[in-house]
Amino acid sequence: MVIAVISTPFSISSVDFRRRPSFRHFSVTRATASLSSPETSPSLQAAPHTVIRCKAAVAWEAGKPLVMEEVEVAPPQKNEVRIKILFTSLCHTDLYFWEAKGQTPLFPRIFGHEAGGIVESVGEGVTDLQPGDHVLPIFTGECGYCRHCHSEESNMCDLLRINTERGGMIHDGESRFSIDGKPIHHFLGTSTFSEYTVVHSGQVAKINPDAPLDKVCIVSCGLSTGLGAVLNVAKPKKGQSVAIFGLGAVGLAAAEGARIAGAGRVIGVDLNPKRFEEAKKFGVTEFVNPKEHDKQVQQVIAEMTDGGVDRSVECTGSVQAMIQAFECVHDGWGVAVLVGVPSKDDAFKTHPINFLNERTLKGTFFGNYKPKTDIPGIVEKYMNKELELDKFITHAVPFSEINKAFDYMLKGECIRCIITMGA
Repeated sequence: MVIAVISTPFSISSVDFRRRPSFRHFSVTRATASLSSPETSPSLQAAPHTVIRCKAAVAWEAGKPLVMEEVEVAPPQKNEVRIKILFTSLCHTDLYFWEAKGQTPLFPRIFGHEAGGIVESVGEGVTDLQPGDHVLPIFTGECGYCRHCHSEESNMCDLLRINTERGGMIHDGESRFSIDGKPIHHFLGTSTFSEYTVVHSGQVAKINPDAPLDKVCIVSCGLSTGLGAVLNVAKPKKGQSVAIFGLGAVGLAAAEGARIAGAGRVIGVDLNPKRFEEAKKFGVTEFVNPKEHDKQVQQVIAEMTDGGVDRSVECTGSVQAMIQAFECVHDGWGVAVLVGVPSKDDAFKTHPINFLNERTLKGTFFGNYKPKTDIPGIVEKYMNKELELDKFITHAVPFSEINKAFDYMLKGECIRCIITMGA
């Protein structure tokens, strides 16, 4: 079987893939194409059934530096789109699974799930996206058909809900990435540490083409998670008090949500005092370091706020912090929202009287945002200067130096590091 291979920057060559079983499901003949950069050609459409060769940062082993490789990216199949990634960023979730903590390791793999790019081509059945669209790939999806997608209260799509163990595409279980015919596993259905990636169309949010992708790419995960936890779930009223447990990127996004909501006092809780000064830029007004107190944190906060805060948001994944976040809200009307993901064997314990005294405990996934429906609106908030994104971006590196981004995060030096593809 002979197919055309497009190798950035878009040179055409014929390659024999007869010995590569991962491509057997294609019915392909020789194809030709004349392509220009997606940034300058909004009508970009690759020739049908073409494979693109490009650079990708491949994780071959857990905890080992990513290796820049030339990979082959197969065409999008049914309900899939192929995206040229222009900017991506590193999220702590990438780091967690790269270190292979708490789950079955799956390598080799292409990580990455916070990114912005341009649709290069679409597969069969895709009608809401076309080549040239500016998009954000999302780690979770919205099929539009299941009960969750039809519900105004849920964003937990039955088909496209986050799956950290899946290494191929939903359509056929196959990977769209390969090196010398050997498949490379996907991550969260996005794998944005590649110059081109293939994503299910239900995990792609079409956004305003005027929005700067090097800024709004961070909207596709952590920022929306923290922001929505406050605006969509906790819903503080103007002037109310909010406690935020954990001042990493998600916690700071929660603080940004509290600022937008008009919260009065915003109390940040963290074990790292170095984070306190940075958090002031996000509207945090007071700080509590549990290590500096003999009392339990919930007691400290209750004394600070005449009985407890109106709302709290937990962004650490620590069960102890979850208990503290719940027990520090005021009886009668207090609402606590859990955002952090605990270890699978953890258990939450509190006295039932805390519920009987009319404290409310809620959980949230991705800030209760529906990816395709709601994420474009968050981008518009940034474009309308309602949402501040620039302060989240503390570092930037070229794609060739992506391992520096991992170093920054491991050292706790960055909130978000933007990685420029093709550099």
